[in-house]
Amino acid sequence: MRVLKLQGKGYRNLKPFELIPQEGVNVIWGNNAQGKTNLLEALWLFTGSKSFRGSKEQEILAIGEAFTSIKLDFFAREREQSAEIKLEKKNSEMTQEARKNIFTDSLPHGVKRENKLNGVDKKSSAALMGEFCAVVFSPDTLSLIKEGPSERRKFIDAAICQVKPLHTKVFLRYHKALKQRNTILKDIKMSTSLYSLLDVWDEELAKLGAQMIFNRLEYLQRLTKSAKEIYQGISSGKEEISLKYSLKTTNFNMQISEIYDIIIKELTVARKEDVKAGFSTFGPHRDDIEISINELPARTYGSQGQQRSCVLALKLAEAELLNEVTGEKPIALLDDVMSELDTERQDYILNKLTGSQVFISCCDPAPLLRLTEGKTFYLKGGEIS
Repeated sequence: MRVLKLQGKGYRNLKPFELIPQEGVNVIWGNNAQGKTNLLEALWLFTGSKSFRGSKEQEILAIGEAFTSIKLDFFAREREQSAEIKLEKKNSEMTQEARKNIFTDSLPHGVKRENKLNGVDKKSSAALMGEFCAVVFSPDTLSLIKEGPSERRKFIDAAICQVKPLHTKVFLRYHKALKQRNTILKDIKMSTSLYSLLDVWDEELAKLGAQMIFNRLEYLQRLTKSAKEIYQGISSGKEEISLKYSLKTTNFNMQISEIYDIIIKELTVARKEDVKAGFSTFGPHRDDIEISINELPARTYGSQGQQRSCVLALKLAEAELLNEVTGEKPIALLDDVMSELDTERQDYILNKLTGSQVFISCCDPAPLLRLTEGKTFYLKGGEIS
């Protein structure tokens, strides 16, 4: 998969632009607040996902502009393709509450979005998913190491859904069953007859939870292999990354029936505590993935550079697994990845990421002197040169 050309106008602080990258490494550099991340974000939107910055669509429109248009020409599935996204600001109807408020001086705004793939209108951005693939590293991605277990669960479940779409269905059904069980746990003190219903939902939760954990273990085993190789390259062989699922076993090859037995047993043991707490204290919704460097927890003992290296290795390993399934190597979008990395790690990112198209943003031009092959773009005041 390869970006051939990206064009846009009315996009955040960027002046009307045209970006024609090369096949390998493309570095976008300039001072802060010049629009580097905006360019990477524009590429990411063509994956069909929301902004990796958590921005609302109306924030993407340039200040004072009512219209944004971005167009992507890319090569995938052995042919050239194109996609286009248009955002247009529109006034929504005044609510009854607003009509009563004589001090209202402006109306709430919404954004109309149009999506096209190869000239054909698409009903939603989700229709672009799987057509253009990318993985992204940004400073916010460091929450994968720095924050709590929910960030790591979110990462692995989202990654699995891309290579195994049925995981989405299992995930949604599990959380629906979890909600039902939690409702019973809250009401059970008022009606002890609800105890019999817990057996029903324990069974459902164990069945769906076993499938979820099985999918996670299967994916984690493959992810670990790729991440180890990549991290070894990033650290010049000086360090080793390891991943471990927090289930009460280290066996990646557990069968679904074995996992089911563990969950049923633990739900039974935890039932008294669950009734007291009013929610389910055990299950894949509470699990974690331990990320270690040289057998020490990266969250606690890893330096800033090591933590960045871990997340980068995981994202690049995710890209490798996507490539295995789809036959298309995703674009790598690396936003502000060079900060707090030593020269050896920077050299790996600039010169050793082969086989895929990479877009890197950075402020300091000094590392670019070590770029052996690649294309650089300078961004100032929203203008690319």
